[in-house]
Amino acid sequence: MQIHESAEDYLEKILMIKNEKGAVRSIDIVNMLGYTKPSISIAMKRLRENGYINMDSDGYITLTDSGLAIAQRIYNRHRTITKFLVGIGVSEKNAAADACKMEHDLSEETFSKIEEQTGRQTEKNVGRK
Repeated sequence: MQIHESAEDYLEKILMIKNEKGAVRSIDIVNMLGYTKPSISIAMKRLRENGYINMDSDGYITLTDSGLAIAQRIYNRHRTITKFLVGIGVSEKNAAADACKMEHDLSEETFSKIEEQTGRQTEKNVGRK
């Protein structure tokens, strides 16, 4: 099943908020992304209809197994690409912003090579200590 980049972003943000706060509500996503409440409401409705999230009667959002798998994949890509970019001298701020753009579009081959390089960077840094 093909999932849109925006849906991947929402799922990633839900995971990030869950990791940070322990619970997620739509307002948390509004605050993190700066979008309007109606926009987030529509997006959450679509994610719910597609089986990526559940929302309880109190408005708390949880990821389904399929939503969690997508969120973890995108979040891992984001962190790995950010780490790689920082490792080659890009500022943390720019690396994170660029990773957001790159995480959805890189081929598996390219991402795999970035993971390899990031692992090598980490090994070199550990060896220096």
